[in-house]
Amino acid sequence: MIIKDAQFLISNTDYRKGPSDGKPEYAFIGRSNVGKSSLINMLTNHKGLAMTSSKPGKTQLINHFTINKGEWYLVDLPGYGYAQRGKEGRENIRKIIESYILNRSQLTSLFLLLDSRHEPQKIDLEFINWLGENGIPFAIVFTKIDKLGKQKVKGNVDNYLSRLQEDWEEFPPVFMTSSEHKLGKEELLDYIDQINKTL
Repeated sequence: MIIKDAQFLISNTDYRKGPSDGKPEYAFIGRSNVGKSSLINMLTNHKGLAMTSSKPGKTQLINHFTINKGEWYLVDLPGYGYAQRGKEGRENIRKIIESYILNRSQLTSLFLLLDSRHEPQKIDLEFINWLGENGIPFAIVFTKIDKLGKQKVKGNVDNYLSRLQEDWEEFPPVFMTSSEHKLGKEELLDYIDQINKTL
């Protein structure tokens, strides 16, 4: 699949205020500063579609983008676990995220972004298990694979997967990406395309 057209549609904190035409939605989420905005811009061939920032915690709303003249929606969700937000701020973001994921019937698949440079993080593992407990269809997307040597990336990813094996019998799909080098773009878009064809 090629994304020829991507446009910002609407931002809000209430999942019920999103588009109501029933088209499939693919949402992207991850810890703050995982490279989510860069990945969205890379997938859509649109440098400034999602706001990138060196300061974590930039996305605080549910952002809907219409793809290829309304064929489907790409949804940019707030990052979770940003410590400097304070307890109340983190709680607000958690409510926004959870209400969208649990109640938005148009959500077709969630892409959970993990930074390939890091060891398995408790907050990510908890989130993955929460998705599993709630039966949410999702895929894991490792980001920034260009920032480390191949062996180190492979070691980190293998660590993650063996840690997940403790709780999961079957893994969700796993993708390896680099926004800078456009790695993983075709695989991700083909995956979305395959799902769309079955709907």
